[in-house]
Amino acid sequence: MREVLFLVKHAPGGFQAISLQESIVTQGETLDELEANIRDALRSHFKPGKGPESIRFHFVDDTFLAL
Repeated sequence: MREVLFLVKHAPGGFQAISLQESIVTQGETLDELEANIRDALRSHFKPGKGPESIRFHFVDDTFLAL
């Protein structure tokens, strides 16, 4: 696997990341913490040497406007 794509969005208290290819969801108060938590989740999810070569973030902003 070359790359894992995560959708990243604001969540209460920080950020949430959801993988589009794997069953991985994690969160962090800051982007640095989120990155560390994603790396930990990937290490737990894949066997050594079988994980992705890179991680891509796609930031999503769900804006709601009341009329």
